[in-house]
Amino acid sequence: MIIALGVVGAVLQAVAIVAGAPLVVGLMRQVRARLEGRVGAGVGQPWRDLRKQLRKESITPRGTSEMFRAAPVLMVAMTLTVAVIAPFVTTASALPAVADLFVVVALLAHGTVVLALAGLDTGTAFGGMGASRETTILALVEPTALVAIFALSVRVGSTNLSAIISSTLADPARVVSPASLLAAVALIVVIVAETGRLPVDNPSTHLELTMVHEAMVLEYAGPDLALIELGSAMRLSVYLGLLANLFLPWGIATDAGLVAVLVGVAAFVAKVAVLAAALAFAEVFLAKVRLFRVPELLAGSFLLALLAVTAAYLLA
Repeated sequence: MIIALGVVGAVLQAVAIVAGAPLVVGLMRQVRARLEGRVGAGVGQPWRDLRKQLRKESITPRGTSEMFRAAPVLMVAMTLTVAVIAPFVTTASALPAVADLFVVVALLAHGTVVLALAGLDTGTAFGGMGASRETTILALVEPTALVAIFALSVRVGSTNLSAIISSTLADPARVVSPASLLAAVALIVVIVAETGRLPVDNPSTHLELTMVHEAMVLEYAGPDLALIELGSAMRLSVYLGLLANLFLPWGIATDAGLVAVLVGVAAFVAKVAVLAAALAFAEVFLAKVRLFRVPELLAGSFLLALLAVTAAYLLA
């Protein structure tokens, strides 16, 4: 029964994240547009952009290696793997041994690494600059993500994500514990930095002096660019899904009943949409911080994660 629940959840999660990730980006853009007094292009605009890119010719710069061509596929593949194994719709996983904190964070980090390598592979100034900035942010963000989620695993005695979520369902009071609150704030900063949102990065800018993610993908076009945009949207949805289920796991399916699974899908979609709208709302009132101030922000989030672990051990 548990294996069947994990397989059903994996399929539904993969479909929901691949199909819904561009809509999450569209929702965030629409929320920002409304708050800024604009009409907006609509929630479905990212899917229309992807369709347009898929119809274009793929262009590869001279001198690039297979790394440049493989990076978009690898980025989407690694993110899709996380979407399949992580407990988003159900508490069970199709691959329980792989649905581990360290594996999930490593897969998401590798998606960033291959994109940075592709940016270096082009040999352009912008690609190298973006890759340098991205790896600097990655080096500060990944330890924070590991420590923040590890703080939740202290009482459980396991780094398995399904076990952590099931434990929170069994003891809802943990959500408002000092360890959980500190870890939640640290993980929010991680999500903002990893997905290139304000105040760390501005996804809508093309100014050379401020670009991070956009600088690495300037040489991509056509289907390759579509894969990168889809992969970025999927990463955002995966991170928001992890945040939602680690700290607000209610609604996730615990048995293989049809009603429970449908409720799990609806709860996952609703929580990700609410978090995305809240993130977009916050971005309207935030300005991008200067690049040399970003490490200070990320160091502060790492300190919060360490405090979360300390509180988890002291209050256990």
